Amino acid sequence: MAEKKFELETMRHSLSHVLAMAVLEMFPDAKLGIGPAIENGFYYDFDLPRALVPEDLPKLEKKMREIIEKNLAFEKSEVEISQAIEKFDKQNYKLELIKDLKSSGNDKVSLYKTGEFVDLCAGPHVDTTSDLKNVGFKLDKIAGAYWRGSEKNKMLQRIYALAFENESELKKYEEIILEAEKRDHRKLATELDLFSFHKEGPNFVFWHDNGWIVFQKMLEYWRQVHRRERYEEVNTPIMMLKEVWEQSGHMKNYAERMYLARTPDEKDYSYAVKPMNCIGGMLIYRTKVHSYRDLPVKMGEIGLVHRYEGSGEVHGLMRLRQFTQDDAHIYCRPDQVKEEIKKVFDLCFEMYEKFGMKVDHIELSTRPEKSVGSDEVWEKAESTMKEILAENKIEHKVNEGDGAFYGPKFDFHLKDAIGRTWQCGTIQLDFANPETFDLTYIDEKGEKVRPVMIHRVIYGAIERFLGIYIENVAGAFPTWLAPVQAIVLPISDKHLDYAAKIEKELNEAGIRVKVDDRTESIGKKIREAEMQKIPYMLIVGDKEIEAEKVAVRKYGEGDKGQEDLSAVIKEVKE
Repeated sequence: MAEKKFELETMRHSLSHVLAMAVLEMFPDAKLGIGPAIENGFYYDFDLPRALVPEDLPKLEKKMREIIEKNLAFEKSEVEISQAIEKFDKQNYKLELIKDLKSSGNDKVSLYKTGEFVDLCAGPHVDTTSDLKNVGFKLDKIAGAYWRGSEKNKMLQRIYALAFENESELKKYEEIILEAEKRDHRKLATELDLFSFHKEGPNFVFWHDNGWIVFQKMLEYWRQVHRRERYEEVNTPIMMLKEVWEQSGHMKNYAERMYLARTPDEKDYSYAVKPMNCIGGMLIYRTKVHSYRDLPVKMGEIGLVHRYEGSGEVHGLMRLRQFTQDDAHIYCRPDQVKEEIKKVFDLCFEMYEKFGMKVDHIELSTRPEKSVGSDEVWEKAESTMKEILAENKIEHKVNEGDGAFYGPKFDFHLKDAIGRTWQCGTIQLDFANPETFDLTYIDEKGEKVRPVMIHRVIYGAIERFLGIYIENVAGAFPTWLAPVQAIVLPISDKHLDYAAKIEKELNEAGIRVKVDDRTESIGKKIREAEMQKIPYMLIVGDKEIEAEKVAVRKYGEGDKGQEDLSAVIKEVKE
């Protein structure tokens, strides 16, 4: 008889029940939270009499394997709410969930019984624990998690686990994780002195000199290509009166993510810190009368924005509460929309190629539940975007209901060095805000009409893009981005004067250079420069002084021999 196949998510969810059974064997008085399947595995939350330690995980894993061997059935039943309350009278977290289900109008709830263990669960599950014998799983880590994600509730202990179809798939994933840990941008930031985080500014990044140089070089490149494409660059206030955010719809549709502020003589807030840059740009657009001949107006802004992310959502540079967007807004005539969006597509691909980034897929995100604008306006915007995809034969996915609250959008998802995908660039089509903010231009007939507004970012959050890029290159920046492009390594103190001369010439040539003038061995200096991933090491000693040259060592390539400094300068500049 052929072995029955189950969905991986079903197997992961079933394993979470087995984990709960194992925990109850170790801690009979444990209170159970929830235990869903998640990407790459599952977790379960527990309220326990003591704190778990890493040494508990192999013990629990052993108990899980013993339970699996017992071939226990997963049996589903539907019971009245009153019976469920009686059944879980000692499990306060389960009781809370049952009462919520009752408040939602449910008369019955679904339970699953495995051996003597019963859990509140909608399923589905495998037939018996034996169906989990060949699953590759491993209890991975212990973390804290507030009950139901609210900081007002008790902190529970969460056990995370990895789970895949078999041991081979688990091993492959663990190898990817090891590689990811080596490339972790937070770890590399410490090694390369790029940035840091501090409790005094929770989830805000503190840039060090090295990291800030990389950040600024990214902006220099951005400005170079945007000047070429005839974008203006503007800068707008970080904080504006709350009325403008009420007008835009942000206070109604986005307030839970916004920081609010008040003046010292006010009791209530009158300002909001901007979560997006578009409002300031529209106010600038309104300062002039625009003719149809002036359009498109392309207005870029390297804008600092603030969005309140929950403590469970933030992650290094990838998800911050304060970040910088390479925003731009294009105000154009309806007949220019398709051409302008196609130009943004081309610019995205050009800039991603500069960083060796590959687009994994493009998504079209449609109208969300919370939105502004009429049905007619949304239909027009979504139809236009579908036409652009069809006319340019652009492969894409549809992400229903995930558009911006003012318009549908295209999202660019980039693939990183270990196969993960990240959403970076976005193009949003907006017919609503030009109406809300009374944006106009004078058409061929001399009449005032509405422009169409295109919101777009290419890097997205610049910090996030940089975090992905640091991991892609494992901290080994190309010469144009490297914080230190060349380091001069004198063999001993008697070579310091020559090293200083070399440093001066490189500085004058516009090359970012340092001298390692410590009284350490040349071997140690080279090793440390390698660890810092500096592209060019220029070693100077008696032979180099005599020949008026430098001994060149390139990161990743090794010794290149003696060269004239002018040749090194030319190569670095190229």
